[in-house]
Amino acid sequence: MTAPAAAPKPAPTPREQLLNRIQRDIPITRRPYAVIAQDVGLTEAEALSILREVKAEGVLRQVSAIFDTRTLGYQSSLVAAVHDEDQLDAGAEIVNQHPGVSHNYKRNHSFNLWYTIAVPPESDLEAHVQKLHELSGARLTRLMPTLHLFKIGVEFDMTGKEDWNAKAKPQYTSEQRNIGYAVTDLDRAFVTEFQKDLPVTEEPYADACAALGLSIDEVAAHAEKMKAAGALRRVSAVFRHQKAGFTFNAMGVWAVPQDSVAEVGRQMAEFKAVSHCYLRPTYPEWPYTIFTMVHGRSKEEAFGKINAIEQEVAQGVAHDILYSTKEYKKVRLEFYKPEFYGWAKEHLGTEA
Repeated sequence: MTAPAAAPKPAPTPREQLLNRIQRDIPITRRPYAVIAQDVGLTEAEALSILREVKAEGVLRQVSAIFDTRTLGYQSSLVAAVHDEDQLDAGAEIVNQHPGVSHNYKRNHSFNLWYTIAVPPESDLEAHVQKLHELSGARLTRLMPTLHLFKIGVEFDMTGKEDWNAKAKPQYTSEQRNIGYAVTDLDRAFVTEFQKDLPVTEEPYADACAALGLSIDEVAAHAEKMKAAGALRRVSAVFRHQKAGFTFNAMGVWAVPQDSVAEVGRQMAEFKAVSHCYLRPTYPEWPYTIFTMVHGRSKEEAFGKINAIEQEVAQGVAHDILYSTKEYKKVRLEFYKPEFYGWAKEHLGTEA
């Protein structure tokens, strides 16, 4: 007897389409929300009303530009550390005090503390991580920098209607990066203004234009130059995972053989559920080459998304699933912060 066909999923509502749309990009034009509203079948006033409501609820964290740390000359890395369990919270608090640490989590592994750190071009990343290793009382610390970026771009499916194995070409990969890019004074000023939380108003770029002394057309033209160089990924909305209903994250780590990482990484990055996909170094106690991050409304959903990847492109590949059991810190990285130089002077005796 043939099983009945699954019922078709209802079409996304204009509100759901709007919340998905603003995560992709917000155009740099005088009235960007009028453009976006037209895309999803709303008026500008309706779109702004929804976004203000979502922000008041705490679901929408901020609207700002997303920059590429490496193209701007910053050095960055994921760091994994082993702490004695009874010292973990205290060690994490010390790590949190570093102004270049933006994310810091406890995970279900012997490497139980995972954080991201970024330092300016003139800084010594390894020296900063070594000092955090010493100050925090870690037993082992491993740098896990990005060797190749297959994908970065968090976009939550706010409709709840996408299949776990849905595909899309990644917006931002290593190919968009320009590591030799020369950062100008205007670039620095642009970053300083556009990393701020932009207001949800008819003309959200007005203050930034005034601060830069440029018209909206001039700002848009400069943004295109920075995009072409890979320094600017996009302007978009960022949601708070928990408030948006995505209460569970899972980091699938895969021991893909080196001769297969390029193709397998590319295929994994095409899963829409994957927000981050990287090639990272291995160590004697860490055999995993490719990292894939997914988010879900439940553990079952997050693990299901990892399982979909395994079934399609990684059958037989040794892997593990790490998930956060405690969030110690989660903020947007802010570039050119004076607090960073104060930390470096106090703990390293240097200006950077």
